[in-house]
Amino acid sequence: MKIRPLLILLLLLAMTACDRHPARTTLATGNAVYYWRTDLRLDSAEKAFLTQYHINKVYCRYFDVVMSDSGEPKPNATISFSDTLPDSIEIIPTVYITEDCMHETHEGLAEKIVKRIQQMNETNDIKNVREIQIDCDYTSKSRKRYYDFLREISQSSLFTSHFSLLSTTIRLHQLSMEAPPVDYGALMIYNTGDPRKWEERNPILDYRDVYPYLNYLDSYPLPLAAAYPVFQWTRTIQGVRVDHTVAPTEILRVKGAVEKARGDLSRLIITYHLDKDNIDRYKPETYEEIYHH
Repeated sequence: MKIRPLLILLLLLAMTACDRHPARTTLATGNAVYYWRTDLRLDSAEKAFLTQYHINKVYCRYFDVVMSDSGEPKPNATISFSDTLPDSIEIIPTVYITEDCMHETHEGLAEKIVKRIQQMNETNDIKNVREIQIDCDYTSKSRKRYYDFLREISQSSLFTSHFSLLSTTIRLHQLSMEAPPVDYGALMIYNTGDPRKWEERNPILDYRDVYPYLNYLDSYPLPLAAAYPVFQWTRTIQGVRVDHTVAPTEILRVKGAVEKARGDLSRLIITYHLDKDNIDRYKPETYEEIYHH
């Protein structure tokens, strides 16, 4: 049977429409934070931070998904809600899923996650939630299953009836892969180095580790938000306590470089993560510069 060229074109357009790769201009401008503790409870300094830096989005980790001993994914470290956020701030349920959960297909997992998020929203009277973000350090081995999993989320009836946006985190090394089928990605510009080489470079963030990926930014087809580190990583190495903290100048140097490579990375800026110690770690001028659009 001979297929007409017009029919082929229509089929290709229909297949392309199945993936969520919108134009870059659809990403709204704003300031945001990640919230990564197991209880949503804010002190006065954290509440003041939200106001001072005009935070309009909080990516709130609802729970993790990890592999159980039986070989099936299960929820872990679920958040509780002792406080509520101001109505002016959009809460974005964020779920971290370990990469090994994507080594094989788990039927119904996508629907279970969406259902759990919606139940948590209803139980805690959290309204006007329109987006879900999934965080996974997927690799070339797990990429296809992870992308299929994201498609299942976005196409599930529960998602389409309660939510309108799906996003995922993007590590720098994932920029070289095909873009995931989501509305946009949150580019994680931290944990860029090898922790074993901590004496040579800061494992949280070092411009020299970011530089090789700058060339991928302009051609990457997804809209991207930019997430920067304001946390400290403390660990014991050969019996000695080592504190990894990124200098303000290094954060701003990297920010300048990625925005030069791709200007729209200044549209939506996120810091990881909201915590009084992190607020105190940097001067207000530093935060002003990080959140500068």
